[in-house]
Amino acid sequence: MTTVQIDTQQRRRLANAIRFLAIDGVQAANSGHPGAPMGMADIAEVLWRNHLHHNPANPHWANRDRFVLSNGHGSMLIYAL
Repeated sequence: MTTVQIDTQQRRRLANAIRFLAIDGVQAANSGHPGAPMGMADIAEVLWRNHLHHNPANPHWANRDRFVLSNGHGSMLIYAL
């Protein structure tokens, strides 16, 4: 895993992109709760960028980390990521 240093402004933009993707998903499904994904976007951005080992080019990689979100109302966060 490579950690890329980014500034606060870019982190804010990434978290806002997650928020907007979650809102768009809820709107498109005409169902869901945007509150949890909006509130958790900053945390998710830091986890995905700095702590979780994953490879989008190889989603079946056996050694990837798993993120379990047990809050069903926040499931749109996973889709937004």
